[in-house]
Amino acid sequence: MKNPWPLLVLALLVAGCPLPNSRHALRIRDTVPETNEGMSLAWYQTVGVELEPGNKVELVHNGQVFDILEQEIRAARSSIHILVYIWRPGDPSDRLLKALRERHPGVVCRILVDPLGSMRFQDDVGPQLVAAGCEVRMFRPIRGTVSALNLKRLQSRLHRKLAVRDGVSGLTGGWGIWRVWEGGGRKPGEWRDANIWVQGPAVRGIQLAFAQNWQEAGGDLLPPEAFPEPMVSQGEARAGFVTHTGEPVLTNAERMTLLAIASAKKRLWIANSYFIPTGPIQDMLIAKAKAGVDVRVLTPGRHHDIPPVHEGQRATYARLLENGVRIWEYEVSMMHSKTLLVDDRLSMVGSTNLDPLALSAEEGSLVVDDAELAAKLARSFEEDLLHSSEIRWDSWRRRGLFKRLSERVTVLFGKYL
Repeated sequence: MKNPWPLLVLALLVAGCPLPNSRHALRIRDTVPETNEGMSLAWYQTVGVELEPGNKVELVHNGQVFDILEQEIRAARSSIHILVYIWRPGDPSDRLLKALRERHPGVVCRILVDPLGSMRFQDDVGPQLVAAGCEVRMFRPIRGTVSALNLKRLQSRLHRKLAVRDGVSGLTGGWGIWRVWEGGGRKPGEWRDANIWVQGPAVRGIQLAFAQNWQEAGGDLLPPEAFPEPMVSQGEARAGFVTHTGEPVLTNAERMTLLAIASAKKRLWIANSYFIPTGPIQDMLIAKAKAGVDVRVLTPGRHHDIPPVHEGQRATYARLLENGVRIWEYEVSMMHSKTLLVDDRLSMVGSTNLDPLALSAEEGSLVVDDAELAAKLARSFEEDLLHSSEIRWDSWRRRGLFKRLSERVTVLFGKYL
């Protein structure tokens, strides 16, 4: 062949333009069934998790999380497992340490912590937990290893937040063990967050997530009693725990979010602390708004704990606002929730953020089909809007050139972290 360049250019063009069935262009195009069985099957074939019946669920906000954690520790009869991204010294930590020291005899305590988020843990909290008889492990250690120079490993963190008692009761959400989660999230220094406490079959999935991360950190297989046989129905909610880890192209986090959005027919309300959605997620939000769905997004405002991410999330506003998506910024403190509400029945609460870094982290969210929980989540969302400012397209489109450029640079940087 005398001149290979035309074919090479064509190959590059094709490589840069995903075909209709490319994973880069994932869309949930079909109508998601509304029956219990049909909805559960949709979740199973999209993320591998069924929405099992028989669960009791409770929405837990802010400082209430420490009441639940202490209650679970003191109620444990065989095991207590805690997996968290942030565990730092202070009052909440001291409170839980006391409960762990006073737990019932014979209760096995396993603690798994991410070192990047848990400053001073290894020097302060860790030794106290060991002295209390807990087995403590760090996930993908950084200190004193070459991994500190490995950006991908440094980025791939354990961002899940899980607590499991006796394999029958579980807690997940955006919580951490630190002072910012105390209070009500209505003033600076007190983060606003949402968590969910569940009892029933869905706990098995939370325990499985702990077990898998525990193994990677060098822990032994959990014993059979950590996975008890399914209990008698604890409640009316259908639920399943969806886990996701870093993938080069498409994560379960994006599959989960796209399916939840696709399910919306009347209402789609999202609260997310790090909101820089992918192109496919933006496309589906816009499609739903144009179809008449009430699409609302609540993000952190001026109290954002990571200012560059705040700038990055604002770079996504213009396209969404112009196409009918409504956006609010929480103005009284850092809004750290990761929730999604669909119509009057489907809720999603967990640790899953919607930014590029989240796609490389270990995450998890509980998906719940239950009208009572959906109503409570809706009321909480509406209350948070009272403490928020709506970003309106007419004024947003007139922001300065410098702000536009800083937003774009932040998003570009985030894509390559």
